[in-house]
Amino acid sequence: MEEKKIISGFSKLSKTGKIKWIVENFFKDPESVMKELVSYWHKDHEQQKILDGFSENTISNFPMPYGIAPNFLIDGKTYAIPMVIEESSVVAAAAAGAKFWMDRGGFKTKVIGTTKVGQVHFQWFGDFEKLKKEEINLFNKLKNDALDLYTNMEKRGGGITGIELIDLSHEIKGIYQIKVEFETCDSMGANFINSILESFGNSLVAFIEENDQFKNKAPEIIMCILSNYTPDCIVRAEVSCKIKDLGTFANDIDSEEFASRFNTAVEIAQVDPYRATTHNKGIFNGIDAVVLATGNDFRAVEACGHTYAARSGQYRSLSSCDIKNGQFKFWMDIPLSVGTIGGLTKLHPIAKRSLELLGHPSASELMSIIAAVGLSQNFSAVRSLVTTGIQKGHMKMHLINMLYQFNATEKEISEAENYFMDKTPSSSEVRNFIEKMRKDLNV
Repeated sequence: MEEKKIISGFSKLSKTGKIKWIVENFFKDPESVMKELVSYWHKDHEQQKILDGFSENTISNFPMPYGIAPNFLIDGKTYAIPMVIEESSVVAAAAAGAKFWMDRGGFKTKVIGTTKVGQVHFQWFGDFEKLKKEEINLFNKLKNDALDLYTNMEKRGGGITGIELIDLSHEIKGIYQIKVEFETCDSMGANFINSILESFGNSLVAFIEENDQFKNKAPEIIMCILSNYTPDCIVRAEVSCKIKDLGTFANDIDSEEFASRFNTAVEIAQVDPYRATTHNKGIFNGIDAVVLATGNDFRAVEACGHTYAARSGQYRSLSSCDIKNGQFKFWMDIPLSVGTIGGLTKLHPIAKRSLELLGHPSASELMSIIAAVGLSQNFSAVRSLVTTGIQKGHMKMHLINMLYQFNATEKEISEAENYFMDKTPSSSEVRNFIEKMRKDLNV
């Protein structure tokens, strides 16, 4: 073990001190690496302080592309949608899907529910049946003790919407749960929910200790935490048109054939988990990009979405397709727990601009926007798969990245773009092209 690569008190070092220790112990050229890391600091000192406050032990910033997908018609309203993502072709595909459906009625959405969930898990070896009989009194105490925590949320139309006592002791001896449902309005509500749950845990212990029929057998609170699985905080996004209005596609595919091939591709993703995983990854290419751009938690959204995709006991496609009576319909139900107030939505300077760009949406409207982008992304990906194949478009978008890897000049990039205009480039072909250009130049 190399002692020089172990440190005590790293978090107490200044930002410069942290970088200095990192570059001196892990890089061959400390001076240039330090200069590079510092170059990504925000030029505005106050903005950098805000960014540093988001996480711990920060030494630099990690820039990500901030793009726009225009022409989204969602519930009769037009949006230009911000997307933060590093993968080639994602923004272009989302925008292409939006453009395709703008002329066919756009995206229709419906927020089906906005309920969020938290849990208090506790271990107890008392008489659970007696506790069940006392649950109304218990629930009243829980709510009364936490009143100060949720009064303001109730004034905004939210608060605690349900409490349930659940027996898990048949799975784990002595384990029970208080499941709590919440409405958090336009906030994601994590801190709000967790504060109430911790209050509930303390009140549960007091309720049992103070009740003689339980003989002072106090429970042990294991954990109080929100759940990122929110199957009742869900939105539906859909597109539809007459099959004949789908138009024609590459490789002489007419609307009838396209609809059939598209529907079959979605059906495959419904029954094959291997395909469903990649299918849903494409959906989250669009969803995550908007979630990130608006300062929301893409990890929570993804975890929830994937759990929802497996709710039948098998992992399946999140989207569905139907061709019936001359109509093409493509839709998706997806749980999305997001907020437009609080957290990074107000702290991150670009997240604030993203919400302004979207017209300062409510949380429900943002759910609709995000779902529409996910469906658009999915439509474009499946359309490519069943017509031209995915690589042709993707590799063209990836061409610039490959050229940068080979340190291509502006002239080389321009020549390469012209050369590969009607070709599907591979890394080896791009390298050979650049090497030949340079060789010819030196002849």
